Amino acid sequence: MEDSYSVSSPRRTLSVSKKGGATLSFQEPDDKAFGFGSSGEYGPKSSEVYGFVGSITTIVATAAVFLVWAYVPESWLHSIGISYYPSRYWALAVPTYTIMAIVLALGFYIGLNFMSTPPPTSLNTMFDEFSREPLAFMLSPGGEDQPIEPISDIGIHKINHFMFNDEMKKKKKAKK
Repeated sequence: MEDSYSVSSPRRTLSVSKKGGATLSFQEPDDKAFGFGSSGEYGPKSSEVYGFVGSITTIVATAAVFLVWAYVPESWLHSIGISYYPSRYWALAVPTYTIMAIVLALGFYIGLNFMSTPPPTSLNTMFDEFSREPLAFMLSPGGEDQPIEPISDIGIHKINHFMFNDEMKKKKKAKK
């Protein structure tokens, strides 16, 4: 029995066997369109389509039943044989409660974020246990390529210097 090995990539296939040597075949651009198999197994599966259509149909049917229940008069519902349904109070109460629950949840979430954030005057907004001071960096002699400096935080004094020092000089020159 002949041992053969095959390696496939998106553009070429390499087959190696002990007796026949190696063969390399390049795939034509038209063989596979957009990375799908050439055996016709592309496109959505039928179960995916049925699931999508089923979920959309369920949402539309639920909305239609809700609107019929909310807006059709009771006498019409009784005439077609529907006599057991919830009170009309819930046609207004459920959407109102849902919207208010969402608004309160968003407000509660924002409030928790404000409570867990340190005040702007706290040094914890600039330094924490993961802060790194810049290390002394040795320059290599002879003008060789410099390695990348280790990761570190930029101090607030450097940031203030870069942002405001030039502005201060310009204001002093303008006053003179």
